[in-house]
Formats: sequence, structure tokens, C-alpha cells
Amino acid sequence: MSYYKHHVFFCLNERSNGEESCAQHGAQAGFDHCKKQVKAQKLAGVGGVRVNKAGCLDRCAGGPVIVVYPEETWYTFVDNEDIDEIVESHLKNGKPVERLKLAPEVGR
Repeated sequence: MSYYKHHVFFCLNERSNGEESCAQHGAQAGFDHCKKQVKAQKLAGVGGVRVNKAGCLDRCAGGPVIVVYPEETWYTFVDNEDIDEIVESHLKNGKPVERLKLAPEVGR
């Protein structure tokens, strides 16, 4: 058994050279909202969900980007409602949110 049921990584990378990055697309606000929702729904902690900051996940073209393990599900999001849907559907009920999945070919 894994220490966490789900481990969520938010790319918070910010490029100083002017290239697109997740930080330019609300990644920090999404991260903060996700942590708040996970805690509010009592999903956080051992055996539950861990939400972490990550550096570049190298899929900038789809940003902002998060990845959920152990399923290796890659998501993009637009707003807090998208984050809420990921928390409720995937993290709480185990059903990935198909409409928010990042296409496999999306890279940097």
C-alpha cells in the first residue's frame, strides 16, 4: 500500500526568459485552492491525498498542468471549478475527469 492514495503535483514553474510557463496561467492560485479543498473535504494526509508544488513538468504548452499519481493522470485547468471537479471526481471518488485530461501529445 502506498503512503498516499493520491499524490498531486502542480507545476508552479516560472520562466524568467519570457517563455510560457504554468506560473503565468494561475498555477499558484489553483494549487492553493486545491490544498484548501482537499483539507476541507478531509482527504488530506496519510492514506489520503498529498498536494505538492513541482518545478517544470515539461508540458508547458498545456499549462497550467497537474499530474495525479499513482494513476499518472495529467490535467490542465482553467479555474477553481475545474479544480473542484478534479478533487470531487478523481481524488474523492476515483473517477478521472476526462474533459480536463491533457492530450498525450502536448509537450513543451
